Amino acid sequence: MRLSTVILPVRPWHDGGRDQWLRAEQLGFHTAYTYDHLSWRTFRDGPWYGAVPTLTAAAAATERLRLGTLVTSPNFRHPVTLAKELISLDDISGGRITLGIGAGGIGFDATALGQEAWTPRERADRFAEFVPLLDRLLTEGGVTHEGTFYSAVEARNIPGCVQRPRLPFAIAATGPRGLKLAAGYGQAWVTTGDPKVNETGTPEQSREAIRVQLDKLSKACADIGRDEADLEKILLTGFTPDRGRPLESLDAFVDFAGRHFALGFSEIVVHAPIPDSDFAADQAVFEQIATEAPAQLRR
Repeated sequence: MRLSTVILPVRPWHDGGRDQWLRAEQLGFHTAYTYDHLSWRTFRDGPWYGAVPTLTAAAAATERLRLGTLVTSPNFRHPVTLAKELISLDDISGGRITLGIGAGGIGFDATALGQEAWTPRERADRFAEFVPLLDRLLTEGGVTHEGTFYSAVEARNIPGCVQRPRLPFAIAATGPRGLKLAAGYGQAWVTTGDPKVNETGTPEQSREAIRVQLDKLSKACADIGRDEADLEKILLTGFTPDRGRPLESLDAFVDFAGRHFALGFSEIVVHAPIPDSDFAADQAVFEQIATEAPAQLRR
């Protein structure tokens, strides 16, 4: 059972940003992730820094903490350039990078480069091409590929990742095509719950919907002969009907996390508090959860 955190890139590195990543390591979190967006939701008109430079700085400042994106998407990324950045990050961190990756959505990232927002089908089509090509780019010294959406011409990625055969993918997916990618290429699967249930449902309905997602993931693994137990399951909190209630107290979090670990999750991810936002929480309670909850959950 692992407890991790997400640090949104909203603080300048020399004005609280660096301290957050160092504190995450001191608190014993398994991984500290950040969002890979050009901007995001209510934070759009405020400070928002790039994921890769932030993770590079965090890799240089920390020693043991795993680092990663939660999540990167094809919305403004290309597999060839992303692969080069990831190999560099994996080297700088000494092999501590996890790539969270999803199909993308319809937010600011979807149109910031001047394109029309992709339909759900096109997002799925692009994701289905993006992930296998990125896998090749991170595991082969030279790659040539001509696809419908992405191409590579003798793309070199030498010497490859520190982590072999490549850094792990944590694939965010709920639909059948995404779950197939998670089964085929993921070392972990990520969910925030069922979007429809998250809006109007109850915590009990949310857990049932997540159980259905897990069953579908298990089937996707069985379809390709993979042992579903080999795939880590990650829950990114803050979006289920519980919203921020699990961070209101240590007992509330232990109850929430225990119910989800019982479903089969191996990692729970909580947002580092951001005042005056959807992720506002008491910093002292957050730190108490980080230091005391893991021991209670192991009992």
